[in-house]
Amino acid sequence: MAEFIIYNHIYNKKFGTLDLSQKPVQEVVLKPNKVSSVFLLASRLFALAGIALIISFYSPNVLAWSQTVVSAVETNFKLNSSEVQSLKTTANIVRSAYLPPLDPLLSKVNRIIIPSIGVDGDVHEATLDNYEAALKEGVWRVSDFGAPNDNSMPIILAAHRFGYLAWTNLFRRENSFYNLPKVKVGDIIEINWQQRHYVYEVYATDTGTAITDYSADLILYTCESLTGDQKFFVYAKLIQT
Repeated sequence: MAEFIIYNHIYNKKFGTLDLSQKPVQEVVLKPNKVSSVFLLASRLFALAGIALIISFYSPNVLAWSQTVVSAVETNFKLNSSEVQSLKTTANIVRSAYLPPLDPLLSKVNRIIIPSIGVDGDVHEATLDNYEAALKEGVWRVSDFGAPNDNSMPIILAAHRFGYLAWTNLFRRENSFYNLPKVKVGDIIEINWQQRHYVYEVYATDTGTAITDYSADLILYTCESLTGDQKFFVYAKLIQT
């Protein structure tokens, strides 16, 4: 409530001063009416809504920035050579070959599409020596493992979840695994590989520090949180259409 008090200040001509010791002769209390109260409440609600929208829009960038603070390294995704070697020696499964028809209308750039979470980006190739360069661009096919046209071993695709400050929110949604934990059993994953279209269906998801099911035709994974070594895994089977 806004209050204003009007004082009767007496001017002393002899000494040229104002006498401020007098009591107020009139006290005027201005109370906001109901209309102004409604507008005040509405303005506060709009301000809170604006703040919420800003936070939701920039939260991925804030999380990415936080990662650079809590970690001495540049990224929040780790894959060491010993882990990869362990995966290679374990993933010794015989698989039947499958080759969809060639579609010249498809791009020659290999791509992954996950409709349920909005992923639609290129699949990048890199060896273990420079895999970080591939992760900066989006999804990386773990080298020395399977590929859609060579499924002697499972295909393993990895990507950052939170990524880099330079990424826009749109790039992060389409080219990283930021929303991978939202993938559900039954979701479809599509891969366009060398102008052939492959379709996979998710049959399991899991969290942990290592792959537990090498019978999958396709395995996706990313870090689960900003810190720690827990990862989120998605396991999918090839659908031969």
